[in-house]
Amino acid sequence: MHTVTFHPERSGKVFEVVVIDDVASLLWAAQIGGIELHPYLGTVDALDHPSIAVFDLDPRSPAGLLEAARVAQLLREVLDDAGLRSFPKSSGRRGIHVVIPLDAMDTFATTKPFARTVARALAREHPELVTDMMTKHDRHGKVFVDWSQNDAGKSTVAPYSLRGLEVPTASTPLRWDEIDAAVDDGDARQLWHTADEVLERVEAFGDLHADVLTIRQRLPVE
Repeated sequence: MHTVTFHPERSGKVFEVVVIDDVASLLWAAQIGGIELHPYLGTVDALDHPSIAVFDLDPRSPAGLLEAARVAQLLREVLDDAGLRSFPKSSGRRGIHVVIPLDAMDTFATTKPFARTVARALAREHPELVTDMMTKHDRHGKVFVDWSQNDAGKSTVAPYSLRGLEVPTASTPLRWDEIDAAVDDGDARQLWHTADEVLERVEAFGDLHADVLTIRQRLPVE
């Protein structure tokens, strides 16, 4: 295993993180019980330049996965209007992640304010469904659009990573039409998948997040 030194300014900490970039290193993670894999947003060559921006749509009961999917639809409209391609995936728990591939020229100083602005706009336009406030008492029955994930030192569960639950569901790349169908049908089960189901999906659809690694786009300038 090889590592890279990481020292995000937000935390002030300096530490070594392992780099998982081949089958052998992935097997190492499995052998030490690394069920959940949470990569940072930058790459080894540019940890301070995120390769993605991410919106973590986190519902608070009685809101659930379907409400998160509805907010994902609203978010997609905003991103489409901004000329940005976006890719949804389940969190593997109750939420939805919406990922925007970048060209690694933006920094956290631009991605975080962008996410904050979008979250604030969604909360203002849909106050009955969306909140951008971190305090938990403001989140009851709503979907928190977590803009704060776009920060150095923050990490997001990887596509296809299992979650450490009694039934280990996976963070599963989704198609936008699957989001639409689940909302239309009122069926949250369409949006969560077990390990066996994920393998079947890859066989049928390929890697739905493959383009995240190759698409290069820049956030709009305000």
